[in-house]
Parts: sequence; C-alpha cells; structure tokens
Amino acid sequence: MSTPAPTVAYGLVSQPTSRSGSGSARSFILLADQLVTNPLKTTRERYRVRRHTVSELLPQRCDGISLRVESQIIPAVLAIVGGCFLAVLLSLPFVVVSYRRRGELGFGRILLAVGFVIYALAIATYTLLPLPELTDAWCARHEAFRTPQLNVTQFIVDIRTEQRVPGLRGYLHNPAVQQSVFNIALFVPLGMYLRQFFGRGVLTSIAIGFGVSLLVELTQLTGNWFLFPCPYRIFDVDDLIANTLGTAVGVLLAPMLRPFAGRTPSAPPTEPRPVTAWRRLLGMVMDLVSVYLLGTFISVVVDAVVVYVFHGQSVQRHWLGSALVLWLPAFLLLVLPSLGRQAATIGQRAVRLRRIRPDGRPAGARVVIALLTGGAGYFACMGLSSTDSVFGTIGFGLLAGAFVLVWPRSHRGMSGLLSGLVIADSREKADVSDRPVSTSSL
Repeated sequence: MSTPAPTVAYGLVSQPTSRSGSGSARSFILLADQLVTNPLKTTRERYRVRRHTVSELLPQRCDGISLRVESQIIPAVLAIVGGCFLAVLLSLPFVVVSYRRRGELGFGRILLAVGFVIYALAIATYTLLPLPELTDAWCARHEAFRTPQLNVTQFIVDIRTEQRVPGLRGYLHNPAVQQSVFNIALFVPLGMYLRQFFGRGVLTSIAIGFGVSLLVELTQLTGNWFLFPCPYRIFDVDDLIANTLGTAVGVLLAPMLRPFAGRTPSAPPTEPRPVTAWRRLLGMVMDLVSVYLLGTFISVVVDAVVVYVFHGQSVQRHWLGSALVLWLPAFLLLVLPSLGRQAATIGQRAVRLRRIRPDGRPAGARVVIALLTGGAGYFACMGLSSTDSVFGTIGFGLLAGAFVLVWPRSHRGMSGLLSGLVIADSREKADVSDRPVSTSSL
C-alpha cells in the first residue's frame, strides 16, 4: 500500500503560501517538512516532491506533528467506529451461518469476527484516506503518480539512499525501512485470518493476499476507480511484494489465533447441542438488534419519502413513529416467526432454538403468552412509553426479567415460566427435559 501523496494531499491546504529564499534553502525546508509530516514516504516520492517549489506544496498549517498524527489516527478511528457498526449490521447473518456450518458459536469467534471487520475496513481507510484537493492544477503538478513503479529492487535503492546513520539505529530510523515493514505488517493479520478463521489453504491464502494487494494498488493507480480525475497515490510493485510477503508471514503465525477460534466441533452441525444460558442470551440480543435495525431502516425510508417527496412532517413527531420503529419490526421478526411450527423468534431461530411444551408437544396458543411476556411485550410497552411512563417501567421489567431468569437450570426465562413452555434445540426430535448447563459454547 502506497503512502499518501505529498503534504498537500492531506486535504489541509486551502491557499498556497510562498517563502522567500534561495533555491537550496527552499529545497531544504521542503525536504524537512516532508520528513516530519510523512516519515514513511519513500525516497523516489520525495525526490518527485522536491522538484516542486515551496509555494506549491508548503501548507499554511506547518505543524508537522499534527499532520502526521491526523493522517494516521483518523483512518484508524474511522475503521474502529465503522467496523463496530458493520459488525452490528452483520451480526444476525454471522450467527445464522455459524450455527448452520459449525453447529455452535463461541465468544472467541465472535471477537475474531468483529476484529476482522475492523481490520478489513482499516485496509480500506488507509487506502483511500486522507483525500487531497484534486483540482486540475494539482493533477497537472503530480503527473508522476500516473506512472506505476515497476522496479522490484527499488526498495533496496531507497533503503541505501535513506541510510543516514550506520548500524541498527540507522535502519530503525530509515523511512524506507519503515515503509517496507509497515507494508509487510499490514497484511500479516490477513494471512492469519485466512488460514485460521476461514480455513483456507496455505497457497490459497497467499494468493488471496496477493489479490487484495493488487486490488489496493489498482485502486490507487486509477484514482479510486476513476472517481477522481487523477491518482493521488502511486502504484508500487514493491508494495505488492511486501503485502504478499506479509500474508505469507501471517499464514505462519496463524496458530496464534487458535485460542480465540475455539475447538473444532466434535459433532456435526446437525446434531443437537445443550441449551445454555449464553445461547439464550445471544438469541435475545439478536432479537433486540434485529428489531431496532429494521425499525431504524423503515423509519429513515418513510421519513425521507414523507419529508422530501410529500413535504410533510417527520413521522418521529407522531405516534406513527413508534409503530414504524418498534411495533412493525417486532411483529415481522418476533410475532410472525413464532406462529410457525418452531414457535421461535428470529433470534431464537438464528441460534437454533424453539419453544415447546414440557412433554414435547408443539407450543400451540401458549406462544401468545410467551410473546406478550417476552420480546413482543417489551417493544409494545416501549412504544407506549411516550404516553405514560408506567409502560416504560413495565417494559424495563420484562427486559430485566428475561435476562435474569435465563440463568436457572431450565433456562426458560420469564416468558417460558409464565407460558409453561420450555426451550429446546430445534435439531432435537426427542422429548425435552431439563439439561445441565454447558458453557463450552453458545
């Protein structure tokens, strides 16, 4: 992955400034600014930069440390925040796929999945950000970025050129070495994930790493696939080699993820697993997340149509807002699925659970009581909480009772205790009885 274009590419320049002085003095000042603001920039890029005058590239904001911190921290923050948001969006599909492919899901795999989403987004943010002010004049001054760097030994020349101090200390402070190490380290997690988390072979993992790196370099060469008038980073074959090497190193280090990935399931995915408190809680969380996400989506779409098409008022100011945000999603995701044969909500189906009577017969009409004293009742009360605070109190009580009463041995929860239903693995065909708690998996 190439480092950003010259300092002006950080999008912090609104008007160029000029400095007086001799040509050699201007070159020295410019080189110093580049070293401070972007220590990972390779020699060949800085040599191109030095051909420009200070009046073209020197930003008004001369705080080099701040520039460097912003250029490195902002993409990381965006990756963490955006990654967590994407992890929530993808939580239900991830749980469904995990229980269908592995038959179970451990906390370690959840952490690895969230980490992978953040890591994948970090590659994207560090590839695309920070954005420059891509005017025609900027593109004309940086024609060099249109030409890919295809010399596979150029990094050796860069390291020799940048070696100011002999010995190990010189290499540690060598920006060309730092650049190469960064490009290798950036793809080490990819190799680890491909090998351990996704179960890909050694050669397949390395090939995928090469493909991802090539995609990154082509994105830079084409100006983010022609979204911009010119590229603002350089296609560098050295980066391609370093990224692929990093993937190979990650494959070798993949066993480090085994404690998080959990044990290999001893039973096939179709074999029933014990009903645990953690598994019940995961199903409840999936219900809550799914209803709120769907409700938010419906509300945003309806609001956009009402406000921008019909020029009306936002539905959030009306009782209809509660119906759209809470009641309709709860009906679609909790009530309707529970009317089926398994009498299970969308979250319970995701973790392969169902409601039945203690003697193994279908839940029947008792599921209505379970819904009213469970998730559906909670969302109904929260939708009415704006009219009377007592509904909010009842809703909170239902939620607290659901999360507390799953811990006893039967894991029936409040809705199960009040409706007389028990929770069983949906893959089990035999009669249901109380099972011992197992915390080895969800």
